[in-house]
Amino acid sequence: MGYKIIEIKAPTGYSDAELKQRIAKELRLAEFSWQIESKSLDARKKNNIHWLLRIGVHSREISGAENETMDGLDIPHKHRNKRIVVTGSGPAGFFAALVLQIAGFDTLLLERGAEVGKRAQGIAQFEKTGQFNPVANYAFGEGGAGTFSDGKLTSRSKHISKERNFFISSYVEAGAPAEIRYMAYPHVGSDNLRVVVKNLREQYRSLGGEIRFETSLINLVIENGRVLEAVTEEETMPAEYFIVAPGHSAYETYRMLIGHGIPFRTKNFAIGSRAEHRQELINQAQWGIGKLKGVKAAEYRLTSEADGKHPVYSFCMCPGGMVVPAATYKDINIVNGMSNYRRNGRFANAGCVAGIHPDQLAGRQVTPLEALGWLENLERSFFSFSNGFEAPFCSIGDFINGTDPREIPETSYPLGLKPAPLWNMLPSLVTHALREGLKDFEHRLKGYGQGILLGLESKTSSPIQAIREKNGLCTGFENLFIAGEGSGYAGGIVSSAADGIKIAMQIIEKEN
Repeated sequence: MGYKIIEIKAPTGYSDAELKQRIAKELRLAEFSWQIESKSLDARKKNNIHWLLRIGVHSREISGAENETMDGLDIPHKHRNKRIVVTGSGPAGFFAALVLQIAGFDTLLLERGAEVGKRAQGIAQFEKTGQFNPVANYAFGEGGAGTFSDGKLTSRSKHISKERNFFISSYVEAGAPAEIRYMAYPHVGSDNLRVVVKNLREQYRSLGGEIRFETSLINLVIENGRVLEAVTEEETMPAEYFIVAPGHSAYETYRMLIGHGIPFRTKNFAIGSRAEHRQELINQAQWGIGKLKGVKAAEYRLTSEADGKHPVYSFCMCPGGMVVPAATYKDINIVNGMSNYRRNGRFANAGCVAGIHPDQLAGRQVTPLEALGWLENLERSFFSFSNGFEAPFCSIGDFINGTDPREIPETSYPLGLKPAPLWNMLPSLVTHALREGLKDFEHRLKGYGQGILLGLESKTSSPIQAIREKNGLCTGFENLFIAGEGSGYAGGIVSSAADGIKIAMQIIEKEN
């Protein structure tokens, strides 16, 4: 059986039958099988928008070697009488626990939030009543913050091909669309993610893994640089290794770790607001038409260095999605974006943020605890302004010109909008950078200035980072790892999962 890779340009509304016919004609084949290896949209010319397809073809009529096998993860299995406690069921924590369980360890996964079904109910109730649920919200619960997002699976991290392939295969086997294997910008959608994380949980349990929901890590028992026990409100749990994957929102977990002398440092992060537009406007700007057969909704990615000091960029763009109340605690008001797989909502949204360092905001060198305190106070100030979870908002034009918003527009945000001088509510350095960036965006994306800015976008990444060794161990500790976005070394679903997998493989290698 021979194998050949070909590249094809196809119209956006192509069918599988048409594609098969194209392959047969191009390679002059009668019998063959094929699969898409990569797929990306070329929209550089609005009068010729098409898919770029890279297709692998198998046929006895092709001379040549078989295709190369995918770079896979080798997880050696043997019985290991060692306990590992993992905290946090987001991508980093869950995949660390899953890989370790496959390898034969006895793993216990702790999650402060609820399982995904109860979590979905809590979110629906929150959006209906405004009553925040501490265990069932957009930030905490099964699958982490990414479960109720667009489920974008892009990553700029390098040297994670094995980990990424394992992760993607696991997702597809758990019910994610098969196209995430080859799309240039794959996404799962929140509706599919609910199914995926539940199926992954059942797989983990079928392997003997234990998971406890609504169980918070409140302390660690440490002696001479070695963690002896994890402490919850109900009990203490001894183990040989401990992996903490708290995400970037669990402030009390950060403070507990720092209080034990676990080393952290401050780092660059980004804050701003979320921009919302009519999806049809974005479609028109990107495609020149309101709808395009075979493509769900148009996306954009914008960056600017307009002020010459701080990068301004769009973040977590959610076509056909909604802006959601992503509160992490009952007195914090922040926003995020999400969309379902079909991306068929009337609105598009994306974070519009400026990259900055905590020291720049304070005008002096600050400690990790001070950085956390500063960010938490900013998040609380947005709650205080609205006296709840209405999202402070203004138009993009209002923000640029410093004019008070006049009318409350339609929005996807479920808990209402409140007119606000966002330019005064954000730090002056951030406001200046955003103003210059927004002017740039207006020139680069037709109609961008017709959108609104709403809420505080403060969870692009953590302002602090754990200090780790090359093997992932926290510096100064024998058996403690901090993984994922909460470590400051990952950003997004894929890179977080890869970080957790790498840590798991380090433990496996050490114990082999």
